[in-house]
Order: sequence, then structure tokens, then C-alpha cells
Amino acid sequence: MTQGTNDTAGRTAGRTPTLWDRTRQLASQEILDTALRLFAQQGYDETTVAQVAREAGVSQRTLFRYFGTKEDLVGGSQERFVALLTQAVREQPLDTDVWGVLRAAFEASLSLHASPEQALERLRLVHRTDSLRAAYLGKRVRCQEELLPLLEARAPSPDTEGALRTRAVVATAFAVLDAAMAAWVEGDGRGDILDLYDQGLAAVRK
Repeated sequence: MTQGTNDTAGRTAGRTPTLWDRTRQLASQEILDTALRLFAQQGYDETTVAQVAREAGVSQRTLFRYFGTKEDLVGGSQERFVALLTQAVREQPLDTDVWGVLRAAFEASLSLHASPEQALERLRLVHRTDSLRAAYLGKRVRCQEELLPLLEARAPSPDTEGALRTRAVVATAFAVLDAAMAAWVEGDGRGDILDLYDQGLAAVRK
């Protein structure tokens, strides 16, 4: 769901990071840490991008080079999120069912957080801020639509019934992930999101 510093790390995968890469990563992390601190202290809607930039010691133009929008400081880049999930889906063996493929994709998406502490801060903001929650739900719907063609192509029966089943599985899996993340936030980050997801999915599939 979220990125930031790990976006920069992802772009250097497969090669030795240069001094420029490391500088960008440190700058991105400083901006993100500053933003999350201010959002937690003042509230997301009450904090301006200008204030985040000033506190982080950068210009607004520089901030927007690292994070395309204010929302991206919390929710991350939609394009990066979808690309990571798509890659994870394509990497799964063809004999893996849709449930298993989606779980692997969700596991990959959680790696976008720099740490569990950062994940908790961001998810708290999302779940407690109406504007962020609405944007998050919109991203989830768009992400599901992006993944559907890939998952339908893996279905054993590519007919209307098979397509409906795949759509239902995707919607259910994302809903259970949302429930798992909400429970994790309510529990102040205790436990593991994927374990909660597995428990929730087991309850749904009984």
C-alpha cells in the first residue's frame, strides 16, 4: 500500500547503489519521517505541504520530485503499488490457485513499508482520516481492476462463470486484507498482518 524510501531502493535493485542513489534515499526518508511526525502531531488535513517541506529543509518542488502528491506521503504511488502486485502475480507458479496468488501479492506489497513502525503510522493515518480513507478505497478498486485480467487468464474455466468467480475471490481477498490491517492498527501493531489475513480468510471460507 505504501512506499517512499523503498521506491528509491527498488529502482537500484540489481546494481550497486551510487552516492546519488544513497543521497536520494536519505532525502526521501527525511521528508517522509518529517511528514509522518507532523501528520501525527497536527493531523493530516491540518498540515500543509509547505510546512512539511520547510521542516524537512527542502523546497516544495524537491518534495514533489520524491512524492507526487501530499497523499503519496502516506499512501504511496499507485503506479508503484500496482506494478509490484502485478509482478508478484506473474511470478507465481501456474498451478497456484487465485487465493494463493493473491496472498503472495499481498505479502510482496507489505515489503514496501520501511519498517513495521512506519507501516503502523501510515495505516493509522489512513484509517483515521476520511480523505485518506476515501483515496485508499479508490486505489484498492483500481488495483483490483488492474489485476483481474491477469488472474482471469489463470482460471481453469475462462467462461462467464469462471470470470465471476475470479472477481468474487479478488473482492473477498482485498476485503479480508482491509479487515486484517484494521485489526492490526486497533491492536497497536501487535502480531502480523498476514497472520491476521489468514485467520480472517479461514473464517470467511468456512
